[in-house]
Amino acid sequence: MCYSAQVEESFKRYVKQFGADIDIHQFVKLYGHRAEGMPLRIPKAMDANFAEAGTADERAIAAMIADFDGAELARHEQELFKQRKRLADAERSLQARVTKAASESRRIATNKVKWLLARIADIKRRELLPRDSRIFPGHYAPVLLIEDGRRVVKPMRYQCRPQGKPAFYDRKYPGTYNARRDNLEGFWKAQFGYSHAIAVISAFYENVSRHDLQGRALAAGEKEENVILEFRPQPPQDMLIACLWSRWQGDGEELLSFAAITDEPPAEIAAAGHDRCIIPIKPANVDAWLDPDPHNLAALYAILDDRERPYYAHSMAA
Repeated sequence: MCYSAQVEESFKRYVKQFGADIDIHQFVKLYGHRAEGMPLRIPKAMDANFAEAGTADERAIAAMIADFDGAELARHEQELFKQRKRLADAERSLQARVTKAASESRRIATNKVKWLLARIADIKRRELLPRDSRIFPGHYAPVLLIEDGRRVVKPMRYQCRPQGKPAFYDRKYPGTYNARRDNLEGFWKAQFGYSHAIAVISAFYENVSRHDLQGRALAAGEKEENVILEFRPQPPQDMLIACLWSRWQGDGEELLSFAAITDEPPAEIAAAGHDRCIIPIKPANVDAWLDPDPHNLAALYAILDDRERPYYAHSMAA
């Protein structure tokens, strides 16, 4: 399952490559919900689209981002002050007498100070790093779809909650950030053939067992160990990933969310110990995928079969 991906966040790229319109009003709503206190996970690279705001809506979003970052900075700096005091208190106690409690307090405070300093530096940092566009389940990303006959980019959560399902499905089915191809006419029947999207990604990440990666069985008494692999297509390229999406409404709330379709893996991914792979569709099939005919599912399966087939090189994720 594609539990994490390096996504294309730049609006300019979508406009230039796909001639897409940006649904700025949907972005205003998203950032407005975060400003109201909803715990939304929005990548720093998405925020960067509003660094040079031009329109009134873009300026409104930029102001909300600045307010949010300022509040986060103040919160982390307050916590940093507390943890530095805790660290100093623990070190004074250890100078008088070494105890387990003081040693543990020093260890915890040291780790928290290190994490807080890194987080504060990240908030202040303006240049983008690759990790700023990496999404995990629950994170938001721009996705491409067709609406009223035009290509549109909207922000959606990477974990799909199908319309009509209760909100607790997010907890009951935490794996709904991926849609298995062999279940498209089952769990995903209300989306497959009706609401399709594309996410542009350059790499994806998978959890695998170390012994599977090494092509061996677990040794007697050995505990299973998980490692995270990064898969990148060779030669390096952006991939147009086939997705499903849903507009969920309930209790006065609206949620746009999506899932990446996965299939059996190519040989190099299977050899690395993983059993699923996302599906990059060909540019020539973009419009046919985004504007599906629910009465011709065979044509949609044909698009998934007629996919790009790069070689996926893997490495240990940083």
